[in-house]
Amino acid sequence: MKTVRAGGKGLYGLVKNAGIASVGPITEIDEDELAWILDVNLMVFYRVTEVIAPLIIESKGRISNISSIFGIGAGMFWAPYQMSKHALEAYTDDLALEMALFDVQVSAINTGNYRSEIGTKEAAVLAKKPYAHAGSPYAEHIAADIEYLSDRSMYKEPDDVSAAVMHALFDKAPKPNYLVVPNQEEVEETTRKIIEEMAELNADHKYSYSDEELIQMPKEAIAAERSRGE
Repeated sequence: MKTVRAGGKGLYGLVKNAGIASVGPITEIDEDELAWILDVNLMVFYRVTEVIAPLIIESKGRISNISSIFGIGAGMFWAPYQMSKHALEAYTDDLALEMALFDVQVSAINTGNYRSEIGTKEAAVLAKKPYAHAGSPYAEHIAADIEYLSDRSMYKEPDDVSAAVMHALFDKAPKPNYLVVPNQEEVEETTRKIIEEMAELNADHKYSYSDEELIQMPKEAIAAERSRGE
């Protein structure tokens, strides 16, 4: 922060993007490995923001956290990564409420699968784990994850992510949450997960909403989102 202040121009925008992958059965992953991924994928965001927040508040600027659709959904053997991303979603939501007191806008950029090297090292590490070897009940499933992590060349370059960050930083009406994915399939998976969880939470208790009331809620939310952007 001293370096930024010495420059005399202040700081308007903060974009945080830190991510490492860790895959394996959550009942067998080493505790130190879990602590490591939570530290990188979550606590780094906290530490950087804690230091830089006074400058962003002074400029009434913007903060963008690069999150993931894994912070919304779930997938077998991805618990460490997903735990970090679900926590990042909660952190971002709360940060947004607090920073609103100072007219600072905070956004979560929920990304899907784009071309990157995030899985290259993890694939090699994963292949050496006991649960990836023959005889493990997890081996067949882990083999598919190793293949997925090893080669991400089939995915698009992350230009869409950059565009979402630019919108969050400079548009007059930045969105609190951005869904940035390369295909319709990932939109459907993410949206259906949210709807399924809403239905499960609403079912079978004395305060349940009717089907008609549930249908009306997203309509109202969509209308509010459209008016916010006008």
